[in-house]
Amino acid sequence: MTKPSLTLYLAAPRGFCAGVDRAIKIVELALEKWGAPVYVRHEIVHNRYVVDALREQGAVFVEELDEVPDDRPVIFSAHGVPKAVPAEAARRNMVYVDATCPLVSKVHIEAERHHENGLQMVMIGHAGHPETLGTMGQLPEGEVLLVETVEDVATLDVRDPDRLAFITQTTLSVDDTAGIVAALQARFPAIVGPHKEDICYATTNRQGAVKAIAPHCDALLVVGAPNSSNSRRLVEVATAAGCRYSQLVQRAAEIDWRALDGIASVGITAGASAPEILIDEVVDAFRDRYDVTVETVETAVERVEFKIPRALRVPA
Repeated sequence: MTKPSLTLYLAAPRGFCAGVDRAIKIVELALEKWGAPVYVRHEIVHNRYVVDALREQGAVFVEELDEVPDDRPVIFSAHGVPKAVPAEAARRNMVYVDATCPLVSKVHIEAERHHENGLQMVMIGHAGHPETLGTMGQLPEGEVLLVETVEDVATLDVRDPDRLAFITQTTLSVDDTAGIVAALQARFPAIVGPHKEDICYATTNRQGAVKAIAPHCDALLVVGAPNSSNSRRLVEVATAAGCRYSQLVQRAAEIDWRALDGIASVGITAGASAPEILIDEVVDAFRDRYDVTVETVETAVERVEFKIPRALRVPA
């Protein structure tokens, strides 16, 4: 039986960013240096395949520091942690390594600088997300106000409208965030913004690639985890860019083939914490069912690399 023809548009960049790559290496090097078990507070990155692979090597994932014994090393996830967490680890004389993405750390430093200058912070982010909790936890209670939508801006109760600054979660929708920033600037004309965009290069680039391919696709699949903010934003961006069907899948087994019946073109991308092996798995699943032509659409080239912490660059 002849397979139907299908064009696959592969977005580039896609998948791992420099911060995710660094965080995974930190866990692997910690296991090499100290042996198993090495504890990790929260999923090191939001991807089940990655987390399961590290668990098999001896990583133990926990949600709170009190689940970690004093005599074993602990790693803080790429999303960042409230300041109280490393303070408690130091109090307990624990060995710890901070795998916070340097671009998230940049936002932490910004927040502290504004606080030292007497400004109250407004954070644009998703309530309950580990990155948001970590960033808000850099400053004392009440010093960071969270907004998720344009509507939230109207109800903000600030200490002094002339003494404000804003920061953002690094994995937000570029377009949605621009609307919230505009609302903040309209209500609080004196509000201070970041010197450089807080939304990270990887999030911006992946959204840009999706915008480039979405109008040409009957459907678009994002390989990523449901708790991955940047992956979920890619689904939203695809829909907003004119793709009539977009779906988030963790693995090829989750593809809804009935929803793809009769299509001629599919876009494929991946969130910043999804490894290339999972994208290959999805492409192979399409090859099993279709006569596939693959076209890569590259909208940016990424050469960013982040250094591994010094503790893991020296012999044990």
